[in-house]
Amino acid sequence: MLKDYTLFLVRVGLLSFQGSRKYYAWMIFLFVICLIGLHAYSLQFVEGLSTTGMTNQVSWGVYIANFTFLVGVAAAAVMLVIPAYIYKKDHMNKVVIFGELMAIAVIIMCLLFVMVDLGRPDRFHHMLPPFGILNWPLSILSWDVIVLNGYLLLNLHICGYLLYTKYLGRKPTKMFYIPFIFIAMAWAISIHTVTAFLYVGLAGRPYWNNPIVAPRFLASAFTAGPALLIITFQVIRKSTSYWIGNEPIFTLRMIMTVSMVINVFLLGCELFTEFYAATAHVVASRYLYFGLEGHNVLVPWIWTAIALDFIGLGLLMTPLSRDINWLNLACIFCFIGIWIEKGMGLIIPGFVPSPLGQVVEYLPTINETLVCLGIWAFGALLYSWMLKIAIPIMDGSLRRSGISQVD
Repeated sequence: MLKDYTLFLVRVGLLSFQGSRKYYAWMIFLFVICLIGLHAYSLQFVEGLSTTGMTNQVSWGVYIANFTFLVGVAAAAVMLVIPAYIYKKDHMNKVVIFGELMAIAVIIMCLLFVMVDLGRPDRFHHMLPPFGILNWPLSILSWDVIVLNGYLLLNLHICGYLLYTKYLGRKPTKMFYIPFIFIAMAWAISIHTVTAFLYVGLAGRPYWNNPIVAPRFLASAFTAGPALLIITFQVIRKSTSYWIGNEPIFTLRMIMTVSMVINVFLLGCELFTEFYAATAHVVASRYLYFGLEGHNVLVPWIWTAIALDFIGLGLLMTPLSRDINWLNLACIFCFIGIWIEKGMGLIIPGFVPSPLGQVVEYLPTINETLVCLGIWAFGALLYSWMLKIAIPIMDGSLRRSGISQVD
């Protein structure tokens, strides 16, 4: 058994460095972006958060914006698991592993965004028992630490076990992965719900103190995640020998359409609540949508997001999206629109104006942007590498010698 596992790791290591010129070019490109991001972070590590656009008034910026968005993308892996394991859609079984691998890469990106947001990352260990006090269950942040790392471990186990048994040519034992899959389904919902509670629970920030934040998080997550998966599936089937048919893509299209309708409806409910009553708490929303006291840096961002959301939804709801090219366009519009919504449109207005009535605007600096690009490139690099290993195992070209392919 140990010999098989060692040989498996050796073959995986060798396969990681084999590929076409396009593969090498893609991986080298991502690696260079990672190095640029690492250099930018090294400057931030030496000089502190002064290299970012954050201030005492706006203490969360594009790092936490990306973290919030990516938690939703990770949770969206459940949109492949539910059709495959609950509704027994056979066409989803071929692609469910790719959603779970994406969840692994994205959760690691989330953790990296949290790390770079820390002013003193060397003190992170204070949150880790037995080195520090996690303050569980009173702290919502402690819950977030648990659900994110728990979700990462669940997907590592599921993917690792299924791929290794596929490599060995054995039928996976259901008791070793089915219970974990059902736990991961509920866990996927929890990671984005707990993240929403981090904002909702801050009573001093009325912009976030809204009960529909968590449902909106989930609705937008189940749009952005499938949008990214649809694009990914097409890249896989065009650049590898592993064929993914149209059925999984159009199943995700249906999920995207329903989720986007719910997301836009909840956005309308939120806007009505904010602006119709016109209480003192509407100030943050007014700053976001129309500007405040001559400060309007976020206004173009949010209206661009809303335009992209509605164009994407319009494409999804019409027969145009039955054409792959139009569907791709809808996915890009929805993905970018939701990123802006849950990024610049969610995090920054929560701090403007400050409790003292100050209007301090925020925009990410070049250094901050390079760090973000580095993390995104690292996530793409990690996911590309996992696909490089997983696809040969899934199609049977990488398996233990002397065994036949297992369906």
